[in-house]
Amino acid sequence: MPAILMGWSLLALALAPAPAAPAQAAPPPQPEAKRILPYRIITNDRLGVHIFQEDDLGITARVDSKGDMNLNMIGEVHVAGQTLGEAERTIEAAYVAGQFLKNPRVTLTVEELAPREISVQGYVKSPGRYPLAIETATSLVDMISRAGGLQDTAWGTRVKVTRIMPDGSAHVFEVDVESVMKGKMKDKDKVQAANMMLEPGDVIYVPERII
Repeated sequence: MPAILMGWSLLALALAPAPAAPAQAAPPPQPEAKRILPYRIITNDRLGVHIFQEDDLGITARVDSKGDMNLNMIGEVHVAGQTLGEAERTIEAAYVAGQFLKNPRVTLTVEELAPREISVQGYVKSPGRYPLAIETATSLVDMISRAGGLQDTAWGTRVKVTRIMPDGSAHVFEVDVESVMKGKMKDKDKVQAANMMLEPGDVIYVPERII
């Protein structure tokens, strides 16, 4: 081959695009990590109260229906809904406010846990009471799925969640669960509402669709 032609051949090879690398498959989607929640005190939990160098004030008591503990010298202190650390600070503040102790150091221990349950009623496939994990969040959509999903006649866009608030009042949330479960809901606020985190004692009611 003449030198000129050989040179052109080598130049063409050098400028030719490199063969495309074989396409790699996308990695499989990872399951969403479960949201970890701190333990919070609820009614009927039984707690031990220990006060440093004040052994005579120590007590084991159950949280009553109002969310209070009846403690030595200071009486009722509201602790429901608080973490152990928050409740410790609350009790310390109560002893200081009552002028019983100047610098109390309170430690709480969990002696017995009350059941954490959710009631699912109405037009789901498996209504009933379902336990809640203590430190793992469970969403409304998750709980409807655990109850077998919506029945064919369920009014899934008008699901109601009744929650007893710390002051004893009942608050009712109305949520469009069906559209979120079917992937039809685009409104971020309504999607977030359907994925609300449930609390012990919540009552979920799925009504029947009006035909």
